[in-house]
Amino acid sequence: LMVYSPQGLLRSDSIPEVGEDAAATVGMAETLSEEEQDELRKELAKVNLLQIALKLVLRMKIWDNAVVERTVNALHIYSVSVQSRVRHSCVYKKTSETLSQAGQKASAAFSSVGSVITKKFEDVRNSPTFKSFEEKVESLKSKVGGSKPAGGDFGEVLNSAANASATETIAEQTQEETH
Repeated sequence: LMVYSPQGLLRSDSIPEVGEDAAATVGMAETLSEEEQDELRKELAKVNLLQIALKLVLRMKIWDNAVVERTVNALHIYSVSVQSRVRHSCVYKKTSETLSQAGQKASAAFSSVGSVITKKFEDVRNSPTFKSFEEKVESLKSKVGGSKPAGGDFGEVLNSAANASATETIAEQTQEETH
């Protein structure tokens, strides 16, 4: 250890043990006054206390780190174990199979409902009531638009009737504004 003396000289000496007289060990007792030696002893005591405190804090941090690592490892092992047990349990397998079957049945049900609805729409479209309604719409179309031949697409007929209705509404509003 290099020690700085008040005279500015650098010396290499061993570190004194706790409780030893630092000034006597360094060999500077004859060059320092009693007050300077007391001051050095006080500083040495403070440094020793600080060193002990730092060692304790470091040991506590190392201990805390070890506890956290053990806890994390234990939790990881536990979670892997639980996941494995759940995957291999009868309840999980049965639930998984039941959900799979339910999904397949729901898919089949939606498919059959869609085909039933499509068939119902076809039945309604082919019914005499709908044919009569379609004829009335076409006659309305011929009265309003008149340019297309009868027997057009039903969607076109509805669009045409809606356009004619909108045109009549605009014409009525224009007449009311001018009067």
